[in-house]
Amino acid sequence: MTSARFEAVLARLYADEFFRRRFLASPFEESARAGLDEREGRALAAVDPAALEMAARSFAHKRAGRRRRSGWLRRLFGWPRHPSSWPASMDWAWP
Repeated sequence: MTSARFEAVLARLYADEFFRRRFLASPFEESARAGLDEREGRALAAVDPAALEMAARSFAHKRAGRRRRSGWLRRLFGWPRHPSSWPASMDWAWP
């Protein structure tokens, strides 16, 4: 079972490139600095650096995609986001 702190450090490894580089340079020191116990530090130190980088890039790509896709319908048709602000000519039953 993992602790909430362990999961937070793992999420930070995926999201924070500067922290990830520091961690890969000295995993036990960064684990201790983040407040993890020795067992959790060993578990994180055993992570494959290439797999960590690949996962971080994948998550970054997914986060960028969410921002890029927001409002695609509005951009496509030039519509406002919420149907209540659509023109009366588009007043039809909303499912």
